Amino acid sequence: MALSPRHEHLLDRLAEVAVRVGVNIAHGQQLLITAPLDAVPLVRRIAEHAYRAGASLVTPFYSDDVTTLARFHHAADDTLDTAADWLHEGMASAYRKGAARMAITGGNPVLLANEDAERVSRIGRAASKAGRPAMELITRFAINWNIVAFATPAWAAQVFPGVPEEEAVSRLWDAIFQASRVMVDDPVAEWKAHNAHLHKRATWLNEKRFAALHFTGPDTDLTVGLADGHAWAGGAEPAGNGIVCNPNIPTEEVFTTPHARKVSGTVRATKPLFHQGTLIDDIAVRFEEGRIVEAHASSGLDVLNRILDTDEGARRLGEVALVPASSPISASGILFRNTLFDENAASHIALGQSYAKCMLDTDSLTEAHLAEQGANTSFIHIDWMIGSSKIDVDAINHDGTREPLMRQGEWSNQP
Repeated sequence: MALSPRHEHLLDRLAEVAVRVGVNIAHGQQLLITAPLDAVPLVRRIAEHAYRAGASLVTPFYSDDVTTLARFHHAADDTLDTAADWLHEGMASAYRKGAARMAITGGNPVLLANEDAERVSRIGRAASKAGRPAMELITRFAINWNIVAFATPAWAAQVFPGVPEEEAVSRLWDAIFQASRVMVDDPVAEWKAHNAHLHKRATWLNEKRFAALHFTGPDTDLTVGLADGHAWAGGAEPAGNGIVCNPNIPTEEVFTTPHARKVSGTVRATKPLFHQGTLIDDIAVRFEEGRIVEAHASSGLDVLNRILDTDEGARRLGEVALVPASSPISASGILFRNTLFDENAASHIALGQSYAKCMLDTDSLTEAHLAEQGANTSFIHIDWMIGSSKIDVDAINHDGTREPLMRQGEWSNQP
């Protein structure tokens, strides 16, 4: 679908921001891009900006919804545990040799909504396991990486149901450009100021060294212990290779590592989760000693239960993030049905793998030491939203005293 001249201009700005602010490609560095077929126009612009910035090679890998569905509809049952290990091992090898990673999101959020839950689970689990070598480098923040979005017709139809396709795509582009902070005279300067704001808040939280967070609100009474030696992060950060990058565009969060064995209570999701083409709505779970022991959902429960059974770490938390209810993405009133955007509209938690970047002194710690301090390990990392204008958050100090962090979803007198 052809873009309007205004959207063509803004798409080029988004590509420039993805390269200069997002991945921040270094001279001589290779760039691997994964993207849906519809996103070819953005991939081409990213490649142009990357080469101008000094990239030595840009290699795209494309996914196709029709081909994906063909497997669910026609593949033999005894082949569903097969994944492209060779591809993920190759990507991991490229990252170890210095390549950067960029992912373009925009697939149909309910592509697999009508597929058999067991087939979805088996194929998804196999893909997660195969992707572990590359994903470990990403979750350790060993390389510079970035995710941006492309407005596909299938995605737009879900965000704006009943709206003619051309109008729906146009409206989704406007929302993406606004959230990605490219609808200003100088997007790079805008991102510099935004990152400074996020850094200020993360620095304050790191100075406070809270022991836990307590979320309360409708159907929510959840205490999230924080890992020993946890570190708050937000916005642009230096990767292990020394390159400062913004992993997510857009981003409105500050986040850290919860203690995998110190989460207790109940929580209800405030937005639906769209995971690998499946809608999981009205999630409500109960934690005991860090582990989900009871889970409910009004739709997608079979898929949720299979996610929770992925491995031992899948029922424990790997991330907790704070986002004000008045964030630009929340203020837009749009349910994007895409985690990159929806997680930046509300405070959230993530099941599964922890980010090693959100721990202190990780270079001197083994995996066993990180686990002792509370960091979680899993094949998955799945964010879902628990914040809203009805949720309060208190910080709990090590002596048991409390400080208000958020009231009705907004920060309470913090930087």
